[in-house]
Amino acid sequence: MVVLALSSAVVYGASDFLGGLASRRAPVHGVVAVSQVAGVTALLVLLPWLGGPVSGADLAWGAASGVAGAAGLLVFFRALAGGVMSVVAPVTAVTAAAVPVLGGLLGGERIGPWATAGIVLALLAVVLVSAEGGLSALRSAAPGSLAPALVAGVAFGCFFVLLDRTGDDTGLTPLVAARAASIVLVLLVARAGRRPLRISRASAPLVLTSGLGDMTANALFLLATQEGGDLAIVGVLASLYPVSTVVLAQVLLRERLVPAQLAGLVAAVAAVVLITAPA
Repeated sequence: MVVLALSSAVVYGASDFLGGLASRRAPVHGVVAVSQVAGVTALLVLLPWLGGPVSGADLAWGAASGVAGAAGLLVFFRALAGGVMSVVAPVTAVTAAAVPVLGGLLGGERIGPWATAGIVLALLAVVLVSAEGGLSALRSAAPGSLAPALVAGVAFGCFFVLLDRTGDDTGLTPLVAARAASIVLVLLVARAGRRPLRISRASAPLVLTSGLGDMTANALFLLATQEGGDLAIVGVLASLYPVSTVVLAQVLLRERLVPAQLAGLVAAVAAVVLITAPA
C-alpha cells in the first residue's frame, strides 16, 4: 500500500512537470484536454485485464471525482495565471493533502501516534517543497490570491476522497467514468471561453506522456486504497507529488532550490519514515 501510494506521488509529480513544460508551448486547455484523452485511451486498452465489476454508485463516485479533479485543474491554472506561483502552489498542495486526511478521520479511520506525527510533518513538507519563492512569499500573500488556491486544493483533495468511495473490487473501471466526466467539463469550459484546444506537434510528446503519467498515478492511488490503505495515509503520501516535480526541475532545468525547499525534502523523507513505522 505504501509503495503504491508513494509511486503515485512520484508519477503525479513527473506528470505535472511534463504538463508544465508542455503548457509553455501550447494552450493550457489543449494540454489538459489532449493529455486526458491520451490517458483514458490507454486505460480502455488495459481495462479487460485491470477492470472489475462496477455498480451505478461506483460510476457516479468516479464521475464526481473526475469533475472535482478537472475543476481543480482549471481553477489552479487560472490562479497561477493571475497570482503568484510561489503562493498558489504551496497553498493548493497542502490543502489537497489535508482534505483526504480530514475525510479519512471523519470516516472513522484510526491512526497511530507515529503515523499522526508523520502526516503533520508531510503537510509541512508539502508547503516547504512547493514554496519556490521562500516562506516570505507566503507571509506577504494578499488574501485575494489565497482564495482560488484554497478552492483548487479542496477540489484536488475531493478527487482523492470521492475516488476512495468506489468499491474495492472494481479495479480501474471507475477511472473511466472519472476521466470521461473530466474531459467533458474541460471541453465545455474551453468552448464557453472560446479557448484553443489544438496543440503543436512539438509539444505533443510532452502532452501525451503527461497524460499517460497522470492516468498511471490515478491508477496507483486507486489500487493503494483498494489494498486496504487508510485514506488519510494514502492521500497524504500521494500528495507528496511536489517533491518529484521539484527534483526534476532541479535536475533537468537546473533550477536552484531555496532553503525552504531543501528543508521540505528532508521533512518529506522523515514523514515517510514515521508513517511507515510500526504502530
